Amino acid sequence: MNHPAPGSHIHLIAICGVGMASLAGLLKSRGYHVTGSDQNIYPPMSGYLAEIGVEVLSGYHAAHVTPRPDLVVIGNAISRGNPEAEAVLSQGISYISFPQALGEFLIGSGSSLVVAGTHGKTTTTALAAWVLTRAGIEPGFFVGGVPLNFGSGWSPGSGEHVVIEGDEYDSAFFDKGPKFLHYRPRNVILTSVEFDHADIYRDIDHLKSAFRRLMEIIPAEGRLLVCSDYAAAMEVAALARCPLLTYGDDERSDWTVAGVEMREGRSFFDPCYKGRAEGRVEAGVIGRHNVKNALAVYAMGRAMGFERSKLLDGFATFSGVKRRQEVRGERRGVLVIDDFAHHPTAVRETINAVKDAYPGRRLWAIFEPRSNTSRRNIYEREFAQALAIADRVVVAGLYQPEKIPEQDRLSVAKVIEDINGSTRDGRARVIEKAEDIAEYVASNAASGDIVLVMSNGGFDGVQEKILRSLDSNMPGTGA
Repeated sequence: MNHPAPGSHIHLIAICGVGMASLAGLLKSRGYHVTGSDQNIYPPMSGYLAEIGVEVLSGYHAAHVTPRPDLVVIGNAISRGNPEAEAVLSQGISYISFPQALGEFLIGSGSSLVVAGTHGKTTTTALAAWVLTRAGIEPGFFVGGVPLNFGSGWSPGSGEHVVIEGDEYDSAFFDKGPKFLHYRPRNVILTSVEFDHADIYRDIDHLKSAFRRLMEIIPAEGRLLVCSDYAAAMEVAALARCPLLTYGDDERSDWTVAGVEMREGRSFFDPCYKGRAEGRVEAGVIGRHNVKNALAVYAMGRAMGFERSKLLDGFATFSGVKRRQEVRGERRGVLVIDDFAHHPTAVRETINAVKDAYPGRRLWAIFEPRSNTSRRNIYEREFAQALAIADRVVVAGLYQPEKIPEQDRLSVAKVIEDINGSTRDGRARVIEKAEDIAEYVASNAASGDIVLVMSNGGFDGVQEKILRSLDSNMPGTGA
């Protein structure tokens, strides 16, 4: 497509999503006149858009594209039949999807580093963006979260390099292909491939087909770094025509780690290339899975030609990402941590990471089945196994269960039964509502406990509810 000239009018339909609001900020920084519309205009995005001077129109109406914008970006949440989208189609107004817009207005002719995979994308992308920034190249970046070092999920950057989170979810009603196909991949980190997004993909083979398409568009002079711990990731990586490097726990991998230590919320490790250690790295992450994410960033940085000494400061000063093992507060000696985990592998790794970071402290796992995959019975046994690693478990009721066919729904009762097992000690229980979860935790938690909340959505503000209940309730007995 031909870029509209700076100063042109770009309108975003469904602007209040985190990604779309961030895109609005990016377009404003590029000199465009930006407007948007949304059915639900809500904070924090509504406040952010007002602050940067973007007019947001309430609801979806044909009148919102009159006078005619030069370009319309149609969000993934919009379906055919939406009056605004229908007006765009009938009037012949130019339109693109959100990922197409990122490809055009952020990446352009730059050199992109795309971080793809089922797990770890957001943390790995944020870490890569920060490490390259501290190495002195000021990359553009776009992350599906808020890196605490930057305070924003995007930056236009000032050089040729762009770091972007590559999501396999579909792009728009008119483009059912995965988002990452629009990101012009030159360098790719593939962290993992496991079945997810059950609303989009039929099975693991269907999901792998999306990643195969990504592999097929990496240019021959590009680079691919893939985690060897996932057989499906290695399978799809075999299609790439570019140089391939592997990393992971398998000692046959090109890149491995040695001497892993975790203390005081930080990790220390030696990245090893073909068995040869390159020296100590200190990173502001916790958990074995995040050590591997850090290894991936280190290995890609070295493959891109950066001296080791240029990379170290970024790892040591990384502050993490909101909602990724984010400490939300401490009351009465009880620490509340928030995390986005919603796949059983992520739940397991997150619980293990927190246990490693806070040895000897009793861990509560509070989980909301909210994603399209976690609300289905595909991973019923795996969720029970992952959650059972915690000392106390509370699982909320399914989010909007009516949207999942009854025969396909996750049975929370079965998950709890499997965790409690034959001892029926009651360490795991179902509590439907956030306010009741908060009351139960506050009444039973003891000083020194860790409360880990996991959901890929708002969870009705249960994190703050727990902190408030801890403030107002008498100290628990530690039951």
